[in-house]
Amino acid sequence: MTLTDELLQQAESVDTHQARLTNLPNESVLVPLYEGADFADAFAIVLPKEATHDIAALAHAVLGQPALWARALLRMRDIAVAGFGVKTTTHIRDEVRSSSKGHISFFRILQRSERELILGEDDKHLDFRASLLLRAANNGQDRELVVTTVVMCHNRFGRVYIALIAPFHRLIARSNLRRAARGWPR
Repeated sequence: MTLTDELLQQAESVDTHQARLTNLPNESVLVPLYEGADFADAFAIVLPKEATHDIAALAHAVLGQPALWARALLRMRDIAVAGFGVKTTTHIRDEVRSSSKGHISFFRILQRSERELILGEDDKHLDFRASLLLRAANNGQDRELVVTTVVMCHNRFGRVYIALIAPFHRLIARSNLRRAARGWPR
């Protein structure tokens, strides 16, 4: 069993009732990208009734402060891809901070509505989009936050890259949702 397989197995066994894999949401503005995507996934978590309805505040709670181990993985990713001309998180963070566009951490905000926030970045190997969508939960009484990621690869390097990082992406996505659930903004 590889390290990636072990990490995926751990992710599947850790508190999946809180942050669960779900179908790609039909309500998202990303729907047109699903069919041609090289990678797409979505995770959902039920929000407590007292949690804010402000999608930007929810997005900051999920993406603003990843776990230390997740930040370490991003640093390792940056070191590994720097020689390939791929944008590092530091490069992207510097770009978004110097622009007038909004951002959460190093994620550029591309679009915002009352219920959905779209983040993304385009690079030479792939383009990615992430959606944070607030919607009614399946039971009809609660609200849930759905985090969707869609990746469109431009070349072989992009396809290899996403295949390598996909397991880590899933771990980080679930971890970010679980961490945010410890104290949703009101």
